[in-house]
Order: sequence, then C-alpha cells, then structure tokens
Amino acid sequence: MRTQPPVRPEPRTRTLTAAPSLVPLLARGALLSPLKRPRPDAPVPATRLVLPGVGIDLAHLAAYERACGFPTGADALPLTYPHVLAFPLAMRIMAGRAFPLPLLGLVHTSIGITRHEGAGATREYELAVEVRKLAPHRRGTEATVLTEARAGGRLVWESTSTYLARHRHRPGIPDEARAEAGGDTSGDQRHETPPAAPLPSPDDPAPLPAVAEWPLAADVGRRYAAVSGDRNPIHLHPLTARLFGFPRAIAHGMWTLARCLAEYGPRQAVEVQAEFRAPVLLPGTVTYAERGPSFELRSGGRVHLRGEVRPLARDA
Repeated sequence: MRTQPPVRPEPRTRTLTAAPSLVPLLARGALLSPLKRPRPDAPVPATRLVLPGVGIDLAHLAAYERACGFPTGADALPLTYPHVLAFPLAMRIMAGRAFPLPLLGLVHTSIGITRHEGAGATREYELAVEVRKLAPHRRGTEATVLTEARAGGRLVWESTSTYLARHRHRPGIPDEARAEAGGDTSGDQRHETPPAAPLPSPDDPAPLPAVAEWPLAADVGRRYAAVSGDRNPIHLHPLTARLFGFPRAIAHGMWTLARCLAEYGPRQAVEVQAEFRAPVLLPGTVTYAERGPSFELRSGGRVHLRGEVRPLARDA
C-alpha cells in the first residue's frame, strides 16, 4: 500500500521581532537529531515564520559579494542573497521539535529561485519561511521549504529548496527518485563519504562547453561561513571534515551556486533551477561551463552542480 502524506493544515503565522541567533539553533538541532525517526508520512510544522523590517547591512552585502565573486556596489541584490537573509528563519523551523527530519545528515539537494523584480540594497524586506511538504525519495525523505521576500507588500523574490534525510524505507514506500544527493548542507549536518565518480549515463546531457577554470583555496568554506552563518564543520577544516567522512573540507553548495550565477551575469526577472549533485573538495580546481540558459560546475568526470537561468514568464 502506498503511504500518503497527511493533509497539511494552513500554517499559523508567527511574526518575529528579530532574526534568530544561529549558534543555539544549530546546537539544538544537533541535540534533537538522534531523537527523530524520519518518514515521508510525518506531519510537517504548521508554522510560517515572518520577519518584517529587514534592512540590508551594506558592509555585510559587500563581504558576501566578494566571497562569491559578484561585483560590489550595484544596487540590485545578488540572486542568492535573500537565501542568506532568511537562513536563520529556516534553521529556526528545521532545528525545532516539530520538524520531523534530523538536522544532522540533512542534505540540500536542489533549489529553485524566482526573482519577480529587482531587489534593491536600500529597501526593507519582509521575509517568510515555511515547510510545504514531505515526500518519499529513493534514499529517504525529502522536505520542501518555501522562502519569500516582499518589499512594499509585493513579492519580489522566492525560493523552493529540497532537503534530504537519508534513511531506509519501510516496505511499501515507492521509489520516487528526483535528484542525486550529495550537495549542500544546512546547519551542523553530516555527509557520507563521497561516492566514486559515476559512470556516464545515456540519460545525462552532453557536457557544456567550458568557460572558466577556478582554483579553489582551502579557506573557501571558512570565508563563506563568515558571510552566510552556515558554520557546518565539514566546510571549515580538514580535521573536522574527516569526522564526517570527508578527506578534506567541502565547499557549501549555495556558494557554488552563487559563484556560478556571478559568472553567468546579472539578470532581473528570472527563474533559476539548480541541483546539487556532488560535493566540491577543498582545495581543488573546478570548471565552470555554460551554454544558453544552462550552466554546470564540474571537475574530472563529476558534475557538482547543474542548473538553468530563464527569463520569468509573465502572465498575458
């Protein structure tokens, strides 16, 4: 019998007066993780967190732009920056008791970003985060998290992220694979040892033409952690990464996406879809490739990230 997820109630809106502090949230999520038993039919938190009146710290924005390769000084926010602004709200939900997946081991597998209009650095924003659903995945259970940014009452930016908790399914759970696990993580999480580079599949698209080659220093993870707040130990130092099964520290998946979008170039009203397919070990060298709307980050025979940027379709 196929397991059906429960009907999701309308979320209760909870308005915050300040951004949550990440350090206690990550510690709480780590402590609660062993107590959770993930399954796709578990209820999701019926809470929508809202943080109004969020201004942009221009010094922090410039530091983020430098860390990710965006030009500094432009009024428009980088496409990925609202994700960083809302990261503490997402952690507030995912580190809580009501979130059914353990924070330890949670893997960021994909993200879709829609920028409806230009988001300026001098505006104030209202941020909102909620968990939309759980779904079975061939490697466990996947949660979908919605993030929105509004300015002047208008929705200017939104994203949908999927996060995978790896576990064995009970009999009867269908195989509904959508993405290769192994990309970014959020908070104090754990990865498995990176698998060997997969053999080419007839279903894989042809490699995109190379545009640039980037040597990545060993401190990329530490520099991005300083501007994003994501201080997962697998990104910070080889010694802490080895505790979680990695030979070296790995780059944040959201840093790899931001770096690719910085190279792709500025866009206004767009839709971005990206899959985090394999971790990037630090230090190392990666190749950025691009053709038309498609881009990817790869090294050797492994694709780390694959995505597309398309103009936002407007209603007639």
